[in-house]
Amino acid sequence: MAITVSIELNREFEIPASYDEVFELLADVPRSASHFPKVDKLTDLGDNTYRWEMEKVGVDKHAIQSVYACVYRADKDAGKITWEPVSGEGNGVVSGSWTLVANGASATSVKFKTSAQLTVPLPSLLKLAISPVIKHEFNSLVDTYMNNLRQAF
Repeated sequence: MAITVSIELNREFEIPASYDEVFELLADVPRSASHFPKVDKLTDLGDNTYRWEMEKVGVDKHAIQSVYACVYRADKDAGKITWEPVSGEGNGVVSGSWTLVANGASATSVKFKTSAQLTVPLPSLLKLAISPVIKHEFNSLVDTYMNNLRQAF
């Protein structure tokens, strides 16, 4: 038995660095991922495709781990970096984008948008209780990621 939790996130913020610097960091998936908290393992699957394995949360047989893979595409002229899910990889389906706009020579406006569906091996009776916990944890991880990115510059 399993439940699926859907999450949609949107963030907008400014990074105190040039467009080129910000784009270079965000388009480099391993470098960008190094700022994301609780990543257990990031595996390069080739062709700009990566499998993310997050740290396990919980205890023993009740531990939950998010695993998913995405293919990344970067278009510097359009100011867009996108990721699409790779089917059959893990228990998550994640897609999203970064949209960047230069804000003068030394600042970049950034929009982050992601959608995730995580399937976890729990009884459906727990969906109402566990869904908000998973959403809160995901929000917290993304907020920490955004703060880490700002501090990187």
